Amino acid sequence: MGTDTPMYPQDGESPRRPVYVSPFAIAENTVTNAEFARFVAETGYVTTAEQLGRSFVFKLASTPDSGYDTNAHNTGAQSGAHMRTSDNPVSYAPWWHDIESACWHAPQGAGSTIVNIPHHPVTHVSYIDALHYCDWSNTTLPTEAQWEYAARGGKPDCLFPWGNSLEVEGKHQCNVWQGDFPVHNTAADGYERTAPVDAFPTNDFGIYQMTGNVWEWVADRFTARHSHREVKDPQGPLNGDRRVTRGGSFLCHHSYCARYHVYSRQALTPQTTCENVGFRVVAVIKP
Repeated sequence: MGTDTPMYPQDGESPRRPVYVSPFAIAENTVTNAEFARFVAETGYVTTAEQLGRSFVFKLASTPDSGYDTNAHNTGAQSGAHMRTSDNPVSYAPWWHDIESACWHAPQGAGSTIVNIPHHPVTHVSYIDALHYCDWSNTTLPTEAQWEYAARGGKPDCLFPWGNSLEVEGKHQCNVWQGDFPVHNTAADGYERTAPVDAFPTNDFGIYQMTGNVWEWVADRFTARHSHREVKDPQGPLNGDRRVTRGGSFLCHHSYCARYHVYSRQALTPQTTCENVGFRVVAVIKP
């Protein structure tokens, strides 16, 4: 688990360390809009973003000379979503706009809909929302160790679930940013925003898109400090006000946020909601 050559040491990507994980069953894809809609229809659940009346939506910057440095502040990855201000851009990540009415069923705000994207990952869901879905579906969020084991797909020495190159023989393997971030997305991989949860090939475990598309909530609290010693079924620290997300998203790009490796991670507050964060679940297995 982890790496000895971290790109973002502050994220706690290192050290590379031995971890034993007991058998578990993880969903082959992230929870979809259609699946989350069934949950809401049956329970009447109101998400964090709906309660707040707003959430963070990505908007293209108007020009490459917008006056901000895409190499600065990259410790935040695509966070900044914890800063609720107004419909104005977040100061240090001006591609994030706090949009009124944006939520899981209106991902770009009022007037937008998920009618035509039922098999895309649900987004604008907080860690709290994910836990409520798990309670309803008799599942749990994966631990960070479970998530990384599943993501690696039996390839413990590779950067990606499929190997060490972002593309394989010129073919895209995941949904990440193509072009000049954040001003021009060529969508060369076929998608400007989210993609269907099964849009790209699985890894050798039969699991879809553990890299790119949307960040995924996991159960663990965040820490950037890890022991070199072997551990069994780690659960993360007992204390801390931030939770871990894994896998990167459709906004990851080598020029700003190359957090699309199997060891990449990000810390967000449990109330964070934005257009590039979702989750997948793990089955509750009795001994």
